[in-house]
Amino acid sequence: MKNNRHVVIIGNGISGVTCARQLRKLDSHVKITLISGESKYFFSRTALMYVYMGHMKFEHTQPYEPWFWEKNRIDLVEGWVESVDFTSKTLHFKSGDNLAYDDLVIATGSKPNKFGWPGQDLMGVQGLYSKQDLESMESLTKEGVNRAVIVGGGLIGIEMAEMLAYKKIPVTFLVRESGFWNNILPKEESELVGRHILEHHIDLRLEEELAEIISDQNGRVKAVKTKSGEEILCQFVGLTAGVSPNIDFLKNSVLEVNRGVKVDFHFQTNIPNVYAIGDCAEFHQAPAEDRRPIEQVWYTGRMHGETLAYTLNGQATAYKPGVWFNSAKFLDIEYQTYGTVPPIWSAEEITSFYWEHSSGKVAFRLLMNKSGEIKGVNNFGFRLRHEFFDRAIKEKWKGENVISKLEKANFDPEFFAPYYLEIQKSFNAQFGTSIQTSKKTFIQKLFGASV
Repeated sequence: MKNNRHVVIIGNGISGVTCARQLRKLDSHVKITLISGESKYFFSRTALMYVYMGHMKFEHTQPYEPWFWEKNRIDLVEGWVESVDFTSKTLHFKSGDNLAYDDLVIATGSKPNKFGWPGQDLMGVQGLYSKQDLESMESLTKEGVNRAVIVGGGLIGIEMAEMLAYKKIPVTFLVRESGFWNNILPKEESELVGRHILEHHIDLRLEEELAEIISDQNGRVKAVKTKSGEEILCQFVGLTAGVSPNIDFLKNSVLEVNRGVKVDFHFQTNIPNVYAIGDCAEFHQAPAEDRRPIEQVWYTGRMHGETLAYTLNGQATAYKPGVWFNSAKFLDIEYQTYGTVPPIWSAEEITSFYWEHSSGKVAFRLLMNKSGEIKGVNNFGFRLRHEFFDRAIKEKWKGENVISKLEKANFDPEFFAPYYLEIQKSFNAQFGTSIQTSKKTFIQKLFGASV
């Protein structure tokens, strides 16, 4: 691998930035250029909601100081790529500028879905993914919004609902499913989240869909009409019915695309020296039994970038995703999932254990196969250690073994109620086991062995 090669990365999200940083660690000579029309500097996308709510400034979402990029000799180009000439290895920008590359990495992320709703392009209608989306939302909801309607019950939808509710803007939430996120969550967890949304005075409408967005005389949204025929007056509509790969500028080219840019497990496309990573990449086949061809999660994007850096450095490295993990927040309830926990399963193949605290805001689910080995875990309202469940699932621990050691999974045990004691008691009652962790042991862990 020549060390004077020019690696160009389109997209400065977690995938692109991780790839650039890791490649620089591996090769001190390769020329690296990172391109983004969204922002000059990398920022934490998950922090956008806190900027809107006034908890932090946008510059606080940038984990690296501006001098970091020059010091590490990663060139930054702020601009939008309009097209790619794969034959001449040249990028064409909307500004009219051009840039040549030797290796090209496409890391352009996602964009909010639109499904052809009448009125979806009116002023006051938008998704929430980019820095520009944040700025638009801040401007459009600054004043004159008496009600907002959110369409789609995913994680971005619940974030947007929280943002608007924080600003005292009433929110109606249209979710076409019979339970909130019940295409991902089992019934009990979906109901837990749904109750919590209602407790925050958000008007959650289950089994309700958008039919039309209605304009006022100035081309701004004034109402939505649902498929049941109801008209809801509003001045802002959040479209949060999922995201899709941001690859429009690559369609109708020689690059193989489907929903995303098609890649193998080395992130190689059908064109030599052209790769794709992160939200915009689509594997020819899922990288593992419990994975999808498109992975739109922060930590998988980071893994994509780090893995590809080795290949770009001449060390061909295949992507090995490991145990599935994700985390999120439903208003003030934290959520973590490890391994495989589908919304439904066959009782002939899977045994489920579910515990819910009397508050209705804390829950724990453990799925096991018929041999008793752990398949996956959901937990709500308290935090557990990633490394504990990663090891348990990789080593195929028995469910009873997991529950007996559950106190070791507490993330910050000194700040948590001893939920694991109740979980162990409930597990014993369901399965006739005799797992026991004494309260003395719990106190010793809090205050030291001398107690």
